[in-house]
Amino acid sequence: MTQTRYILPDPAMQPEFYAGIPTKRLLAWVVDTAITLALMVPAVVLTAFTGLFFLPFLYLVVGFVYRVATLSGGSATWGMRMMAMELRDQQGARFDFGQAFLHTLGYSLSWAFAPAQLVSMVLMLTTDRAQGLTDIFMGSVAINRRAL
Repeated sequence: MTQTRYILPDPAMQPEFYAGIPTKRLLAWVVDTAITLALMVPAVVLTAFTGLFFLPFLYLVVGFVYRVATLSGGSATWGMRMMAMELRDQQGARFDFGQAFLHTLGYSLSWAFAPAQLVSMVLMLTTDRAQGLTDIFMGSVAINRRAL
């Protein structure tokens, strides 16, 4: 049996990578929600306003596409970038398209089942690496972006 070698920052040795992450995740979520709502306006117009009849589904689709596109393009949504944070996989690398898709799918499923989202929020507040449920399953983390 092989062991996976994690090369993520150690929260005990490098706590600066995880400092303030739960708060930053919340603020990034607020920004991303606002962006998703803004992106829905042209989507509703392009559907000749029939999109208003299935608005929750439209929000899910627009939000899913937005998250996958931004996560695969830089390992962070625009809200995360504003908060100077990014997601990394278990090897410490930035997300590719597949990882962005899986992370977004896990995020969406967590929101679909309220208890799962509550568990995820508690985990973000209590784990050493501030990982949510999807992060734990994928081995990913949200960290403060390194200064360039």
